[in-house]
Amino acid sequence: MKKGQIIELEIEKYAFEGKGVAKISREPGSEKNYVVFIHGSYPGDKLSARLTKIKKNYAEAVVESLISPAENRIQARCRFFGICGGCKQQDLDYNAQVDFKRKQVEEVFNKLGGFNDFIIEPIIPSENIFFYRNKMEFSFAGKKWLIKEELNSNEEIFNKEEIALGLHVPNIYDKVLDIDECFLQSELSNDILNFTRIFFKDKKSSVYSIRTHEGYLRNLVIRKSFHTNDFMVNLVTSEDNPSLMKEYTHNLLKKFPGITTVVNNINLKKASTAVGDFEKVYSGSGYIYDFIGSYKFRISANSFFQTNTLQAEKLYETALQFAELSGNEIVYDLYSGAGTISIFISGYAKEIYGFENVESAVKDAEENKKLNEINNVHFITADLYRSFLSKVELKKIPKPSVVILDPPRSGMHKTTVEDVIKLNPEKIIYVSCNPATQVRDIKLFAEAGYKLIKIRPVDMFPHTFHIENVALIVKG
Repeated sequence: MKKGQIIELEIEKYAFEGKGVAKISREPGSEKNYVVFIHGSYPGDKLSARLTKIKKNYAEAVVESLISPAENRIQARCRFFGICGGCKQQDLDYNAQVDFKRKQVEEVFNKLGGFNDFIIEPIIPSENIFFYRNKMEFSFAGKKWLIKEELNSNEEIFNKEEIALGLHVPNIYDKVLDIDECFLQSELSNDILNFTRIFFKDKKSSVYSIRTHEGYLRNLVIRKSFHTNDFMVNLVTSEDNPSLMKEYTHNLLKKFPGITTVVNNINLKKASTAVGDFEKVYSGSGYIYDFIGSYKFRISANSFFQTNTLQAEKLYETALQFAELSGNEIVYDLYSGAGTISIFISGYAKEIYGFENVESAVKDAEENKKLNEINNVHFITADLYRSFLSKVELKKIPKPSVVILDPPRSGMHKTTVEDVIKLNPEKIIYVSCNPATQVRDIKLFAEAGYKLIKIRPVDMFPHTFHIENVALIVKG
């Protein structure tokens, strides 16, 4: 086989991170098969695929044409699907999506982790499969990339000198697909997106270039609440321009009076992040508020907050159910962020200690603690990449009987795993957005005498291959 070659395949399985799997016999009578991973395919598909990568034991390919589609394929709702990087499975029936996700988590634990003697509780699907996100981050670009239907030509994309505002084309950092609608946040978000593009186009505003490091516009970040009427618009720019921001804010609020706060983050760095070196508030308080369960949380422009508010409550309820707290426990919450888990479980434990690397997140957590008038939760800035035990000893914090872990996608640092093992808790509740790194860390706990009891996947992001998973680990 050669790169660029087109071959016919039948998809048998679905691999983690959204790739269909086909197998080709190496030679007649051989028990070993050559594996091909096909992006954008599902089990049951018969298709022609174009090979994009050839390795000794596997190949990668993309769908060239469908010969016979899988029965659970559907028509994607969004016309940008397949080009935009936001959704990966919008053309797959949602029941099939969650079934594949559950099977993928099980396979990761069985094959990568070597775990078999544990319970897999039913996956929790998302109540909303569209308009479920409370935050969307859009990028500006000086070149407009259009889909071929917009051009009425055979070209897939086209480079046009005009302000674009939308989402990045996957794996291409400097290409932004100019979109006029997205089904992930809200109709109001779409209206704000289109208004913002037109406003700055009319003003002939410049767009920041990652090559020349010149230009004004960088990002548009929209945040909304699900349990209140709060709505935030955050424009990220490379410089401070008060007169233009005042005019933008005035016109924005005139058109959309439901917006409760407008913020300008000024990012002076060359890095393409939607976080400013400093922030100016042009309307409202600079915050929005939302609830998880009965607890209220203050959310700033740069706060971390679970992106699917309604599913976050189900995720935290699962962690709480796994912990089976009696009210007398000392609980450690590692990677506590803005304090959402600590505060959510505060009524079920004696004392909770949240440990977090990011100082600004700890400040947000303290504000949320005050907002909810909670006295049994304590937040500590600690290095979770080296060792946080020095903070435990310095502050004479009592040892935990339960530890809750909610690390980033990269998982836990080995030193932090060792710290938890030294603390010797009876139970560990591990919440993860990446089952592969979760399994890696749980294996280390297992080697130290802990036993995996059960897991439960929670789908936070419909139409993507991402999945959250909660695991209960107990001392053996």
